[in-house]
Amino acid sequence: MDSAIRFGTVSKTFGSVRAVESLTFAAPAGAVTVLLGPNGAGKTTTVRLTTGALVADRGDIEVLGLHPKVNGDEVRRRVGIVPPKPAFYDQLTGWDNLRFAARIFESDEGAALDAAERFSIQDALLQEVGGYSTGMRTRLALARAVIHDPEVLLLDEPTAGLDPESSRSVLELIRELAGRGRTIVLCTHLLHEAEGIADQLVLMNNGHAQAAGAPQALAGRYLAEPIVLLDAENREAFGALDLEEGVVSVSWNGSVQVTLDDLNRLPDLVIRLVNGGARLTRVEPVGATLEQLYFEMQRAHRGEMP
Repeated sequence: MDSAIRFGTVSKTFGSVRAVESLTFAAPAGAVTVLLGPNGAGKTTTVRLTTGALVADRGDIEVLGLHPKVNGDEVRRRVGIVPPKPAFYDQLTGWDNLRFAARIFESDEGAALDAAERFSIQDALLQEVGGYSTGMRTRLALARAVIHDPEVLLLDEPTAGLDPESSRSVLELIRELAGRGRTIVLCTHLLHEAEGIADQLVLMNNGHAQAAGAPQALAGRYLAEPIVLLDAENREAFGALDLEEGVVSVSWNGSVQVTLDDLNRLPDLVIRLVNGGARLTRVEPVGATLEQLYFEMQRAHRGEMP
């Protein structure tokens, strides 16, 4: 898959602070890349470098085949961004702010209204933005970011201050845009936000990308052997289960918990059990949560034992 965004050994310092150090990663086109990491890991600096709002001290950055340092205006025309603390003209109404953004992006007012309705702020458009709550400002920022139907959407902690319904709208937006081939980069330290929507995870800490890859691939690298829950009408068919090829251990606690050395063993194991007369009622791989994966990756890169 082609990369919509590529960082090659990028570094950025602020005085004595190294915000990003030799950062290398690629965000595939049409996919959702989630930058994970604690506060201060370098996620926000990465976003600002992507748009050209900051210029790297060293390294190479490409966005849609362009270099933000050289082609910053063109990059920003094709990218939408929701920063952690969005800025507006507070003395103007929400509608005036959206209409101004539409003119900058050469979009019509209909696109601005559609964006407002998407995030349920149409009833507040005639109010001054200075009177908006934190959640309303975030919704306005989201609407502004999608007015021009950007090819790349950068979301930096987009659900901060949002109620559960609005947070769900953000995640639905991510799924919808990704389904239409748009590239999404989501920065978050809220692991449940990335659960189920991330095509790629980039674990950041101290300005580095410590690990990057699809969640399943990272789980295979950092987590222990896969576990599968089995059950059958005739449990006596599991009598020699611990002797089956690929089975590491078997425990009985309600259902039968089987630890495998590789999840790819499961289809053949099921076939052998069925051919041996087992009337299976349950075959359920126990998927690791993103939270488990995140902390295992952090532990591994600190050199700690699991």
